[in-house]
Amino acid sequence: MKKFKNSISNFFSWLSKAELVELDSVDTNEDPIRPEIENEFRTAYGRKIYGLKSSDNVEGFICVAFCNEVPQTVKELDLMSKNAFHEKNGDIAVAYTVWSRKRGAGKETIFNTKKFVKDEMKNVKRFITLSPLTPIATHFHIKHGAKLIKINATSQNFEYDFN
Repeated sequence: MKKFKNSISNFFSWLSKAELVELDSVDTNEDPIRPEIENEFRTAYGRKIYGLKSSDNVEGFICVAFCNEVPQTVKELDLMSKNAFHEKNGDIAVAYTVWSRKRGAGKETIFNTKKFVKDEMKNVKRFITLSPLTPIATHFHIKHGAKLIKINATSQNFEYDFN
């Protein structure tokens, strides 16, 4: 049993050395959720791309837009984040895609991004997702403590506690 515990500990040891970094771009073909969204969209109007970096490798990715309402579609996210950018009132961080290259990196990317936004962006009051309507997305977010706040026609929104 001890050998098994050590192998699990070693498997996740990279997480202790990981740090959140802001990225200028990503290989959008790697994004399993929204590969059609270009880097220009991901970085326009105050939108951010963050990565969870360990050593020289980025293992997890998340794209966040800052809105003043909760979007139900990518089109709404676009309009709401543009409006919030111009009015300087984007108080909702909306994670609209997250993926990872390593087991555990998706969860850590979300939690590190949430902590960073809370600590560094004092105007942001909520951390929401714009997730696909899939059992995988539902299970992932609920497993990691998010609450389902709305089921839309083509998406669902989860909220992570921001306290």
